Amino acid sequence: MAEVVIPIGPQHPALKEPVNFRIIADGEKIVRLELDLSYNHRGIEKAAEQRNFIRVLPLLERVCGICSHSHATNFAKGVEEIMALEIPPRARYIRTIIAELERMHSHLLWLGVAAHEIGFNTLFMWTWRDREAVQDTLEEMSGNRVHYGMNEIGGVRRDLIPAQIQAALSRLPVLEERVRQYREMVESEETLLMRFRGVGRLSKEEVLKYGAVGPTARASGVDYDVRKDDPYLAYAEVPFNVVTDTSGDVYGRTRVRVGELGESLKIVRYCLEHIPEGPIRADAPHTAPEGETLSRYEAPRGELAHFIRTNGTDKVERIDIRTPTLANWTSVAVCLVNQNLADIPVIVAAIDPCLSCTSRLTVVNRNDGTAGVVTFDELRRRRDRQWDRQELR
Repeated sequence: MAEVVIPIGPQHPALKEPVNFRIIADGEKIVRLELDLSYNHRGIEKAAEQRNFIRVLPLLERVCGICSHSHATNFAKGVEEIMALEIPPRARYIRTIIAELERMHSHLLWLGVAAHEIGFNTLFMWTWRDREAVQDTLEEMSGNRVHYGMNEIGGVRRDLIPAQIQAALSRLPVLEERVRQYREMVESEETLLMRFRGVGRLSKEEVLKYGAVGPTARASGVDYDVRKDDPYLAYAEVPFNVVTDTSGDVYGRTRVRVGELGESLKIVRYCLEHIPEGPIRADAPHTAPEGETLSRYEAPRGELAHFIRTNGTDKVERIDIRTPTLANWTSVAVCLVNQNLADIPVIVAAIDPCLSCTSRLTVVNRNDGTAGVVTFDELRRRRDRQWDRQELR
């Protein structure tokens, strides 16, 4: 049978954000995948380099709605490291609480979307119902349901009062019971087993070869989690387990995320019950000395990296963001090979892709097809030439 090219995207009902897949198939089997990103480039890195440390944090929260606290915390702890600034223990615990609530919000959202992809809309509605309790807690603590605005250089902007702590603790028993039910459902529900088990398999060797991160890597037996292997915030003091699986398929990635929901609940409960007294922020200087660091953070989708360089001013000279989605795209291209066309939605959804925080600007020469990243100065020169041409008209 002849190979057929099946384009999916950039706009497609199954895609929440623009991305273009060119599926090369032989009958119902996928032969290979050609992936085209960068439909959503927003220039956030360059915009971040033009804002001081106070104004840059709200911008970085908007790199990704689901991982907003992840980006702001990762940047703040990187700058604090360059400043040799230690934040108060209470601030570390509050950042950890918000981080794990964000992880729960992300994993419950993902579980519902994955269920929706296979037509299991009852599970979709259940998980999004429970996600509301998590977002209600985030709203009570921060004032916001998506971009929480909790971070500042030196600590956090808002304290937790006893009433907020008790309200959060009162919601945990119901969530703990629901997560236990989801764990049992994943182990026994025939719909999930038939559509997820054996689909999109990725071996441990392939994970290490292609640099997959987060639940995608841990589902293939890679016991790696930045919270445990390079502890930050309060994670060195909080008891929790890294959840792994050995099946390496969509089913394994589901089991890892449901397991992490339980661990996040344990972390939140521990932090709420053991939160230290004291201030919530340290006095931070307005400028950072010359220096650079690679700040790492275990976001819900996996390891998030911020390369930060400072130059003695109140702005960063360079910030380069490597998101977990970018690290996981190669694994999608690998594990789609020899799969059925009908399994594309769940395999793509299994890495929980975020396109808006992944895209980078690339310029392709139409004459010879070569591609490359354009420097800011070159981009400015091209802009000026374009304006000159418009004025001549």
